[in-house]
Parts: sequence; structure tokens; C-alpha cells
Amino acid sequence: MQLDHITTPFGRRTVTYAMLADQMTAAEIDDDASVDKWKIYQALCEARPRLGITDRALAVLSALISFYPKSELAAGDSLIVFPSNAQLSRRANGMAEQTIRRHLAVLVSSGLLIRKDSANGKRFARRSRAGEIDEAFGFSLKPLLARAEEIAQLAAEVEAERLHMRRMKERLTICRRDVLKLIETALEEGAAGDWLAVQDEYRAIFADYPRKPTLEMTTAALEAIEFLRENILNHLESQIKTAKPSGNAHEDERHKQNSKPDSFFESELRLGKKRGADCDPVDRNDVEPEIMDIKSTASGVGQGAAIGHSGRQSDNLAGFVRQPFPLGMVLSACREIRDYGPGGAISSWRDLMGAAVVVRSTLGVSPSAYEEACAILGPENAATVIACILERAGHINSAGGYLRDLTSRAERGEFSLGPMLMAQIRANGTGERRAG
Repeated sequence: MQLDHITTPFGRRTVTYAMLADQMTAAEIDDDASVDKWKIYQALCEARPRLGITDRALAVLSALISFYPKSELAAGDSLIVFPSNAQLSRRANGMAEQTIRRHLAVLVSSGLLIRKDSANGKRFARRSRAGEIDEAFGFSLKPLLARAEEIAQLAAEVEAERLHMRRMKERLTICRRDVLKLIETALEEGAAGDWLAVQDEYRAIFADYPRKPTLEMTTAALEAIEFLRENILNHLESQIKTAKPSGNAHEDERHKQNSKPDSFFESELRLGKKRGADCDPVDRNDVEPEIMDIKSTASGVGQGAAIGHSGRQSDNLAGFVRQPFPLGMVLSACREIRDYGPGGAISSWRDLMGAAVVVRSTLGVSPSAYEEACAILGPENAATVIACILERAGHINSAGGYLRDLTSRAERGEFSLGPMLMAQIRANGTGERRAG
């Protein structure tokens, strides 16, 4: 290693280990290394979010690069530019010199430039009688050449993330359109089901969806709306199959639908308010159980930021064994449960339910309370509730009493699991996020 390339800054500026490491790395460049200066600059513009530099700092760097006379940065050249702040200001569209000095310091601390200061801190070059530069003092562009491969890789990753985010947003837009039009069609055709509640579920998914969401927030919203769309389609499919006329040409037989379509909604609302209330027997006998349900899991993509939800569900819905939410969505909302899985990871519902048993004991939830929750909610959803309670353990005085209360509300049709998951996903979005 050529240690004569190690320099320290002029005046009160201090030198750090990171600056020394950047200079040592720049001294180890291969002799035949070279890169187009504007291509590496374009890669820097792409990788800017990963490098932690601003667009104004990149404007100053662009001005500096323009003072280098060659189109390529080669290891055999000195790669030092030495314009004054006044010259930089003119190349940077009149940027104030104080602003230029601040952004130069950012570029140096980011490891994209190296200062090579003269004895008096001035930037200049000594030339030979032939006019060639013998020694120059200013800013070295060698870090750009030394980190060319790293910068190109970061730029490729940022571009891939941008494309992935665009595709996710496109899928989300299409899915939102599908759900809205399906609900509109169901209302116009008078399809059985509490479609106003489904509309509420749709609105709840995007209640706190920001204008500029992160990839994690977009993924969570997409999983929730796809889950809702799937259940709507399953419900409508069951109705279409039930209403399909007989194919026998010799019989004038058609499916007999309920002559009072509005009575279903009325009885559903009545049942949601009071258990055991009298209802029209025609409604109970003529409507199949799967028709009286929008696969009640659809109501799991619920509303509100609080744990728990008062929804419009009948006793038929409350007694329905609900399908579990996607495991990825559950793990995105409940991260602490992973530590209790086999080997500190959860890869299946079996792992999650096993971890929930361990957490149940840790939280002091009695076996009877957990068994009752499994019977009402289903084993997967009961495990999901335990995982959510673990996330909020510091805010809950009695985990066992809280679980019994949620189970009782679910039995009455006053609680759905979706709002709990969505609230926790939004809470995770405001805290520490996964890299990448």
C-alpha cells in the first residue's frame, strides 16, 4: 500500500477513521481500472437514497466532475480537480459558496471525495515547464473509481426496488377496482349479504394509507385487499351456482329466490343486536349458510386502529369457523412471536400454533381460555390473537381476561380479527422497518 497518499485536512477540520479508510481504499485501485465519469455519476443519482446524500450535493459533485478534462477516470491519472468556490458556484447554477462548502463536506464524509489540501488550504496545481501538472491540491475523485462496482450494484438494487414497487402499486390499483365494482354489482343485483359492511371493510384497509407508502405498507394493503376480493368472489360464485336455472328442457323449473330480498338484511341486523331474537323463518330456511356469509373472513380486514371491532354480523356469521389470514400478513403484523418458533423462526401455521401455546403460558393465559378461543375463532385465528396480544403485552393488564373478552365478542359477532392485524401493521410501519 502506498501510504504517501494519506493526507489530513487543512485548518480546524478533523480527520476520522472513515476518512483514513477511504484514502487507503483509494490507494488500492488496480492499475488498469477505469470508468466513464458520467456513467458513474448517473449510477450515483440512482443510488442516492442508499448513500444518504442529497440532490444538491450531487449537483456540486457534477460541477466538480466537469472540471476533470478527460471523459474517463483512470487509475494512472492523478484524478484531482482544483476549482475555486467561485468557479464551482458558476458551474452549479449560482449556488452560494457557503452552501457549496457544506455540500462538499457531505461528499467527503460520504466517502465520495478525498481532500488533498495544500499547506495554506488553497486549491491549485504546479506545472512543469512543458505545461504538465506535477502536483495538484484540491479534491481527489479516486473514491468514485474505487467504489464504482459498489455504486453500480446499489443503483441496480434501487432500480429493482422501484420496479417492484411499481408492480405492487399496479396490482393494488387493479384489486381495488375489482372490489369496488364487485360490491357495486352485488348491491345493484340485490345479492344476499351485508354489502354495506363489506364496503366498511374496504374503507378500513385504506383509512391510514399514506400518499407515499413504503413497500411494506403497500404489501400489507395488497394482501388485505386480495383477501377481501377472494372472499367476495367466493360468495358471489356460491350465489350464482345456487341461482343457476335447471338445464332440463322438458321442465319449466327455475330456482325460487326469496320474494323478500330486503328481509335478509333486516334479520341480519336484528341478530347482530340481540341473540335469539325472532326472525322471519323464510329467511333462515331459504338462504344457504354459505350465502348468509361473505366468508366471514372478509370482515377480518377491518377498520379502526384499536384492537377489536363492533361489526354487523349475525349469529350465523359468529358461528362460522373462519379461514385464517395469510401467514405472511400475520408475521408482518406480529414480529415478536417469531422468537418463540422452532429455532427462532416460523415457516408454517404449525410453527405459529406451537409458538402460541408457549406464549400463552408466558402471558399467564389459562388453558381453558385458549381452548375456548380455538373453538370460537379456530386454532389458526386463536394463535394469531395470541401473537397480537404479545405485541401489545405492555399495554394489557390481564392477557387471559382480554382473550376471554375478545372470544365472547367474537361469539356475538362483535369482533373481527382483521382490524387487529391492520392496526399492528400500521404500528410497525411507524417504528423500525425492515431494510430493503
